Amino acid sequence: MRAVVFEEFGKPLAVREVPQPVPSRTGAVIRVEATGLCRSDWHGWMGHDTDITLPHVPGHELSGVIESVGDDVANWLPGDRVTVPFICACGRCAACARGAQQVCERQEQPGFTHWGSFAEYVPVHHADTNLVALPDSMSFATAASLGCRFATAFRAVVGQGRVRPGEWVAVHGCGGVGLSAVMIAAASGARVVAVDVSPGALELARTLGAQVCVDASAPATDVADAVREASGGGAHLSLDALGAPVTCVNSVRSLRRQGRHVQVGLLPQGVQLPMDRLVALELEILGSHGMAAHAYPEMMAMVASGALRPDLLVTTSIGLDDVPGALAALGSAPGTGVTVITPHTAVNSA
Repeated sequence: MRAVVFEEFGKPLAVREVPQPVPSRTGAVIRVEATGLCRSDWHGWMGHDTDITLPHVPGHELSGVIESVGDDVANWLPGDRVTVPFICACGRCAACARGAQQVCERQEQPGFTHWGSFAEYVPVHHADTNLVALPDSMSFATAASLGCRFATAFRAVVGQGRVRPGEWVAVHGCGGVGLSAVMIAAASGARVVAVDVSPGALELARTLGAQVCVDASAPATDVADAVREASGGGAHLSLDALGAPVTCVNSVRSLRRQGRHVQVGLLPQGVQLPMDRLVALELEILGSHGMAAHAYPEMMAMVASGALRPDLLVTTSIGLDDVPGALAALGSAPGTGVTVITPHTAVNSA
């Protein structure tokens, strides 16, 4: 099969022929119909993830059709349309037993712990625990956008963030996960302040339900002050959807008393938080790490009803040959919306 491969961290990627995977006894092989291009893939390529063994095929947001299943798979057959959380759980550890597969003690991640979905086929382990059925009405491109950014944003806003109608929600960073969070918070009845340095991203955030947009690149703008002013004293819930020290600190500083900060974006180097503010205002600091397969029905129901429109986030479609350049560009130009890769399409279809 054709796949995007890198031999060294941070060095050029190439599209080449590699062996097609075979399923493990409890796993499945998916013919990849669509897969998202995510900044987490860039972090992996740069060597920020210690689980990666070289050479490597990145890619973790995927949808497609089951090509084959292992002998011990009970609930799935070749031809089934599926997607998968980017965190694949073992289904047997203590975390899984309490329903917390997103923090599974033996978790695996396509594109990180093993070869991923920037390829024509991808293996998925523990299929009965991790696969999610797709309705015929949902396109593969839409489904691919759910796997990491949208599902992560859904749990961050609804699960960890405990959003309530009428609350103010600040979203710092309006890339794929941030725009997803804007849409989900607005659909949940919250009032949203979107923060970004890109006018295009802010305009898209406004179309997805943001009531206020803050241009973080404007001269002399104190982002936290602007959010607190717009929200009448501070956000009830604030998310760092980018993963940078400045957005994390601004998110915490944006909160009102007893507000909730949810860290969604990766922070490989860590960050120094204003702990004095955290104590004085009794703030909550929460992490959010994907969403388990069993938690998908609530999100899928909102998509089916039209309350959520993840398809509106898909702004670009490319083929495998375009991936090396597009992935490298994420380091300096994350882009607007979600880019979806169609591995069986030979040329750029944007």
